Amino acid sequence: MKLYGEDNPAPNPRRVRIFLAEKGLTLEQERVPLRERAHKAAEFLQKNSLGQVPVLELDDGTFLSESVSICRYLEAEHSQPSLFGETSREQAVIDMWIRRIEFQLMAPIANIWRHTHPLTAGLLTQYKDFGESNRAHADRAYRWLDDELSDRSFIAGPTYTMADIVALTTVDFGRMIGVAIPEDCSRVLAWLQRVSERPSATA
Repeated sequence: MKLYGEDNPAPNPRRVRIFLAEKGLTLEQERVPLRERAHKAAEFLQKNSLGQVPVLELDDGTFLSESVSICRYLEAEHSQPSLFGETSREQAVIDMWIRRIEFQLMAPIANIWRHTHPLTAGLLTQYKDFGESNRAHADRAYRWLDDELSDRSFIAGPTYTMADIVALTTVDFGRMIGVAIPEDCSRVLAWLQRVSERPSATA
């Protein structure tokens, strides 16, 4: 197998690297430099027609894209330690939280990135007022998440899961582009410290 990705701060390739680190797995990896538009080259588009990373190439020549889907495949092949849950209830709760983080937090951060950041100005027509309006949405999402963390240490329950990986990469990317965690979100900040101290966080 070979994993095609990009270095930090690209959040989606980082999800897979953190997952691999948590599993203790090593894969051959090839960097696809996004700033050089390597992900839009004809050769790479044969691997993923959307021109996005990460992509996992299986030994039979199959190409898998979408970071969570790649991690689900790897979880099925290497079940322990479980990062997607053991029981059907655990799996559903973790999946729910992955979706919640992506829609409630990652979506506004992505809109801020696309519509306000100078690095994306040449990639699309930026609507800066729209982009800035998403900061309030991100703040609301952080405060909602802070309330949710009142009874647990991790995003989906008492143990570290794929939901924490999705959240960590989202939060760190947001902070990198200037979307801070509100200071009154003490539980989110404490969670961030916990997950950032894990060795996998540097992957």
